[in-house]
Amino acid sequence: MRALALHGLAATGAGWRPYEEHAGPGVEVWTAELPWGQTGGSGWSLPGGDPAGWIGAALDEVPGRVDVLIAHSYSALLALEHLATAPRHTRPGGLVVVSPFHRRDPGDFHWDTAQHYLGIFQDVFDEALRLASTRVLDAGLRRDMALLVRDRVGPYGWLRFYDSYLRSPFLDTAALDLPVLVVAGRDDRFAPPEDAEALAGALPRARLSLLDACGHFPMAERPREFADAVHAFVNESVVGAEVR
Repeated sequence: MRALALHGLAATGAGWRPYEEHAGPGVEVWTAELPWGQTGGSGWSLPGGDPAGWIGAALDEVPGRVDVLIAHSYSALLALEHLATAPRHTRPGGLVVVSPFHRRDPGDFHWDTAQHYLGIFQDVFDEALRLASTRVLDAGLRRDMALLVRDRVGPYGWLRFYDSYLRSPFLDTAALDLPVLVVAGRDDRFAPPEDAEALAGALPRARLSLLDACGHFPMAERPREFADAVHAFVNESVVGAEVR
């Protein structure tokens, strides 16, 4: 089984290593360093261009057929947008969306929704640093580092994220008729599990996996449970793919 795993905002492909360690010998995991990642600049977020187009470009870079596309957080928003309009012959056999942001109704967004996400924007980077660090970082130092990441992403990066989130009620879910697994942590403070439930309920061929005692990064916080959920999904739903 060949999987392509895409990181979220200000992250890297290295964030998938805990999953790779539990994926097993039957899984070939590819990752991509996307423009909105740690190694990219700020140019991707400026007006003009289509970030969702990078999802298709990443798929095209993998030799052979991608059996399963796995996309986290911001990349999950973009993957859904891309695949809803992509020609069927270019789609992967299945899709795993991890910690997705999704609202069913435009009326679900209010002024305080934007204020909330502005207020906690740096917190997701703080959590990512805590999980990725090989040693315990002082909370104040980690907070300062998270603020630096936030400032590097910048206002335009935040606007790109929030604009994609605002578009989620208009996603053509009926067009996404491939097998989809939606994975989320029950304790996610950033992409609420209710978003995952709403998305899974709207897609024609989706299943939902909510992980207990887990936040925004299931592949790092619960890698064994995450891998098991992906493997069961592939073996039961993705034609022509199998995880041993």
